[in-house]
Amino acid sequence: MSLIPDRSSLTVAFAHGAYQFADAFGLRDTGIRHFQVSTPEALLPRMPEVDVLVVSFQWRDALLENAPKLRFVQSISAGVDQFPKDLLRSRGIRLASAQGGNERAVAEHAMGLLLSLTRHLHLARDQQAKRHWRPMIGDRTRREDELEGKTLVIVGMGRIGSRLARLAKAFDMRVIGVKRNPSTGAEAADEVVATEGLREAVAHADFVVLTCPLTPETQGLMGADAIAAMRPGAYLINVARGKVVDEAALIDVLSKGRIAGAALDCFHDEPLPAGSPLWAMPHVIVTPHSAGETRRYEANVLDILMDNLGRLWRGESELRNAVA
Repeated sequence: MSLIPDRSSLTVAFAHGAYQFADAFGLRDTGIRHFQVSTPEALLPRMPEVDVLVVSFQWRDALLENAPKLRFVQSISAGVDQFPKDLLRSRGIRLASAQGGNERAVAEHAMGLLLSLTRHLHLARDQQAKRHWRPMIGDRTRREDELEGKTLVIVGMGRIGSRLARLAKAFDMRVIGVKRNPSTGAEAADEVVATEGLREAVAHADFVVLTCPLTPETQGLMGADAIAAMRPGAYLINVARGKVVDEAALIDVLSKGRIAGAALDCFHDEPLPAGSPLWAMPHVIVTPHSAGETRRYEANVLDILMDNLGRLWRGESELRNAVA
């Protein structure tokens, strides 16, 4: 028996302030009733209509108080730490993530940040704004660098981390993966170590890239001790979640020049507060949690949604990227 109504009776709600899901969904000519709202406040009064909700950071637990028909939540993002999984289960509401929908985008973003740090592209942009032509640099330690032979430590060897490893190998880098269960395979990495070996691994790194999900085990994983273990010439890149990093400890080592720099796409508080010292640090690149954003993202998420709707209609218990 299907958990959701048939196609002719189903209502899907999309909740996002930027992505144009309703337009993209309409072009698929599914015949499914759907609508989109841009704020949680606009969504709440319409929840009694909703059988399937496609949402990410506009989720509010209060939505459940007005959702008698809701049976499936498709997350727009790969991360699902914002959802009350136990509460959803208790109400018979299934939850699936969009894992895999942004693996190319995030891996490419991480590689772009890595290249920007290496080639000092962020500094060149700052100099361009000042109309300053930088002279050639005599001090070799201050010059742009090359990636061949550099060691990249990837923390989290899921789809994003594994894809990033393949990209890094194309630049002839040495790749060390850090994952909870290293026995499940090295993928494209030269070596894989368990999470317990994180500090030793980052001590050998020229670049540390975080691609792991936020879980109770990974919250604060890149803490003060792990950051302190990094080499003075190393860079930290975070395309995971802000709370994977001890942000105060990172700001401290960056302000004291104990590591070379950082490129950060996610933060403890988002938007990043205007008073954060990270904004003004010349050796830090800040991007606004945009690693997963591409022109193809709506289509990628809708592919996962339609796959899961098909499974629900067929009465299957296994969903793609099932969480609850």
